[in-house]
Amino acid sequence: MLNRVRSAVAHLVSSGGAPPPRPKSPDLPNATSAPPAAAPEAPRSPPARAGSGSGAPAKAVEARASFSRPTFLQLSPGGLRRADDHAGRAVQSPPDTGRRLPWSTGYAEVINAGKSRHNEDQACCEVVYVEGRRSVMGVPRDPSRGQGLCFYYWGLFDGHAGGGAAEMASRLLHRHIREQLKDLVEILQDPSPPPLCLPSTPGTPGSSDPSHLVGPQSCWSTQKEVTHESLVVGAIENAFQLMDEQMARERRGHQVEGGCCALVVVYLLGKVYVANAGDSRAIIVRNGEIIPMSREFTPETERQRLQLLGFLKPELLGGEFTHLEFPRRVQPKELGQRMLWGPFPWQRNQSFTSWARLGVGGMAYKKIELEDLRFPLVCGEGKKARVMATIGVTRGLGDHNLKVCSSNLPIKPFLSCFPEVRVYDLTQYEHCPDDVLVLGTDGLWDVTSDCEVAATVDRVLSAYEPNDPSRYTALAQALVLGARGTPRDRGWRLPNNKLGSGDDISVFVIPLGGPGSYS
Repeated sequence: MLNRVRSAVAHLVSSGGAPPPRPKSPDLPNATSAPPAAAPEAPRSPPARAGSGSGAPAKAVEARASFSRPTFLQLSPGGLRRADDHAGRAVQSPPDTGRRLPWSTGYAEVINAGKSRHNEDQACCEVVYVEGRRSVMGVPRDPSRGQGLCFYYWGLFDGHAGGGAAEMASRLLHRHIREQLKDLVEILQDPSPPPLCLPSTPGTPGSSDPSHLVGPQSCWSTQKEVTHESLVVGAIENAFQLMDEQMARERRGHQVEGGCCALVVVYLLGKVYVANAGDSRAIIVRNGEIIPMSREFTPETERQRLQLLGFLKPELLGGEFTHLEFPRRVQPKELGQRMLWGPFPWQRNQSFTSWARLGVGGMAYKKIELEDLRFPLVCGEGKKARVMATIGVTRGLGDHNLKVCSSNLPIKPFLSCFPEVRVYDLTQYEHCPDDVLVLGTDGLWDVTSDCEVAATVDRVLSAYEPNDPSRYTALAQALVLGARGTPRDRGWRLPNNKLGSGDDISVFVIPLGGPGSYS
C-alpha cells in the first residue's frame, strides 16, 4: 500500500498536462504486420476521461494516462466508464460483430471490487508474422520454404502496485518474441535436427579453420540433442528477460510503475507453448480430462529457491531478514535456547507444515542466536505467504523499484523474470470442438478449482452447436461470472454463500481445433 501511494504521488507530480506519448522501444522496430489473412490491429481503447477541457485536474490527467483496456474489446468512452465501475462490475467481452479473435477465442474480464483504482489486468491476442533474417546457416535460402513464419499469440498480464508494467508488457512482449524467432525461421523450417553451431560471419577468426579449438574432440563422448522445440522455448525465455530489462531501463522516463505476472501462449508449427511467470494458471480440458499447463510461482512454491539464494548471498538480506526457517517466529526471551529447525530448507520438497506432518525433512535443534530474531525471508503459508513481508508472487516482469516497507532494501533480486514453459503438441491428438485451453489470472483460480472449471466447460459448451463460434465467449463470460459472484450482504457472494473473487478477473478460452477448424 505504501509503495502504491508513493507511485501515485510521483505520477501526479510528474503529470503536468496532456499524458506523455507511449514510448517506442529503442531496441525494437515497428511491429511487422501479419499476412493479409490476419485481421488488422485496431487502436487500443482510449483512456477513460474523468473530465473535459484543458483545465482538467491532475487526477483526471492521471486517469487518462494510466487507464486503458485491451484493443480487441473496442470499448467506447462510455464502455470504458462501465468497465471501470467497481460497484457494478460489468463483465466485458469483445463485441459480437463478426470480427472475431483468432481461432474464435473467447475472452471476458471484470474489474476488482475496490482492491485498486483501475483494472490492473491486461490482455493481448495477436497473429504475428516473423520474417527471417538473412541465411544464418551459411547456405542459400530455399525459396520453396517461404521467407517467414506466422505464430498465434495470447497473453494475460496481472499487474500489481500499478498497471504500467502490465500495459507495457501487453504491447511489447510479443514483439520481443518475434525478434528472438527471426534468427530461427530458417532452422525451424528445416526438418533436420538444428545445428549445434552456426557459422560465424565470413572473414572473422575461426569461421572456416577449426585449428583454434582447444583440446581434443574426443573429450565429448556424446552429442547433446537439440530440438526445434527447445529453440522456441529458449526464444520465449529470452524474450521475457529482454522485456524485463526494457522495463528496468524505461521505468523512470516512462512511468512503468509496479510489476506484473505474465501468462503467455504461443502456437507455432503445430505446438502450443505455455509460458508462465507468476500466479496465473492455464489448464487444458480435453474430453473431460484436466491437463495442467502451468503452476503458480509464489513464496510458498518457491521457498527452496528463495532460501538458497538468501544463504548464498546474505548481503541481499540487508541484516533485516534470515533465510532460516523455524516452526514459528523466534522470541527474544528464547535466546540461548535450542529450537527445532530445518538445516537445509532448500532440499525439502514440502512446506514446513507438510514435511513435519510426514515426519521427514532432516530436522535438527539449533541454539537460538541474535540473528535468528530477524524476520524470516519467507513468511506465511498459502495465499498469505510473502517474500520479505511484501510481495506474494516470486516470478514476473517489472518490480524494479519495489523495496521493503519502511526500508531501502530492494526485493527484485529475489524475483525471477524467467517463465516456466510447457509444450503441448496439437498434432498428437484429434481434438473435438469442446476441447479448450483455459487461461485465467489468479482472480479466477482463487475461488474456482480445476474441476469446477471443467464442469463449467461441459455445461456451457453443451448448450451451443459445435460450429457456433460465440460459444467460447459465452464460456469465458460464465467462468468470470462464476468467480465474481453476485452482490449480496455488502459483498460479492458465490451460490454457496462463500465470498466471490474481489480481484480483477481475466479469462481466455482457446479452442484446440486450431486455425484450420476455427479460423
